[in-house]
Amino acid sequence: MKILLAYSGGLDTSVLLAWIKETYSAEMIAFCADVGQEEELDGLEAKALKTGASKIFIDDLREEFARDFIFPMMQASAIYEGQYFLGTSIARPCIAKRMVEIAKAEGADAIAHGATGKGNDQVRFELTSAALAPELEVIAPWRQDRYRDQFPGRAEMIAYCEEKGIPVQASAKKPYSMDRNLLHISFEAGILEDPWFDASAEKARDMYVLSVSPEEAPDQAEHVELTFERGLCTAIGYADIGVVLAELGYADEPKFNANDHAILSPFWVMKVLNFLGGKHGCGRVDMVENRFVGMKSRGVYETPGGSILHFAHRQMESITMDREVMHLRDSLIPKYAALVYNGFWFAPEREALQALVTESQKNVAGVVRVKLYKGNIIAAGRKSPVSLYNPHIATMEADPTKAYNQNDATGFIALNALRLKVAAQVHGTK
Repeated sequence: MKILLAYSGGLDTSVLLAWIKETYSAEMIAFCADVGQEEELDGLEAKALKTGASKIFIDDLREEFARDFIFPMMQASAIYEGQYFLGTSIARPCIAKRMVEIAKAEGADAIAHGATGKGNDQVRFELTSAALAPELEVIAPWRQDRYRDQFPGRAEMIAYCEEKGIPVQASAKKPYSMDRNLLHISFEAGILEDPWFDASAEKARDMYVLSVSPEEAPDQAEHVELTFERGLCTAIGYADIGVVLAELGYADEPKFNANDHAILSPFWVMKVLNFLGGKHGCGRVDMVENRFVGMKSRGVYETPGGSILHFAHRQMESITMDREVMHLRDSLIPKYAALVYNGFWFAPEREALQALVTESQKNVAGVVRVKLYKGNIIAAGRKSPVSLYNPHIATMEADPTKAYNQNDATGFIALNALRLKVAAQVHGTK
């Protein structure tokens, strides 16, 4: 039997690799996806091979993740339960997609993951596998009694590694769990399981990675401009954009568009916006959400770049989208967000919704200027060559175009009031 395991090199997946190999008498292939977690991947191959893998794949998926997953979701303005920017949710189908591609290429019989039986990730991984490779078996040790009985805690895992000669560095467990990718960082469990615990308090200050607190953000506001084409951010304008790109490791000489904005790939758009949003304390969310498996869960999130992109995109839509198209798309946001959250990225209904979203975005083009200040993202201007906003029609002064006759509103109101008047005559006034 040949099994492909989602592998990070940490304690949990190191134990999984050895345990699955021994339990299933299987050849193990390890897979690690770089989706922007910024973890040190050097030495991972040697660690996986020493732990028992026959080979390991370490794939850089950051550009694909931004282009094919984050950006289409941003076009849909998807946000779960009014707060969550879906950072972990959208990363899982990207990772699982590559997993099943490798599994097929390697002739694997199954894929395996270390998601617990209580969370959403198990669903996301396995629904992706079902949609893309239904022939593959899925092995989830945390849903097996024998695995949980053998490893009720970290102490048993560490002892197992010592017994098997597995090279893991045991460290004191953080008082919370953390998951990072290009879109966000999520924090949950541990001290955060108490919904009364204030995650913005001084004692939680060291938890955050991507952003400073609003209190510690600069006292001077900064402006950033985003160029949009078809609802996608293609360039960024910022006073020191060259310095920021150099600091972030951008190797090429940046090219600029007609607005003097640096033309960037989706990955670099996210990198730059994360830097700027984090600098000003933007994108922190603390919420209790409804998991797909039925329980409520408290999560704290840092989404600095995603929060700017989401806000700016909405501003761009406000002057370029037809009213009824916007309202139709908006009515579908909860459904779209739930599909992403629950793991149905590759389901036909999400793909159908995406087709509508893509069509709705064809004229969402122009520039949005936002002001970043102490955790706030403030609209500071928007313009578009295809703007539907006409100041001559909207003006409170005389309309020189004569496009709107105020007298027409009388009949418009009368027709809309008719059913209300009839109801009041039949049932009486309230």
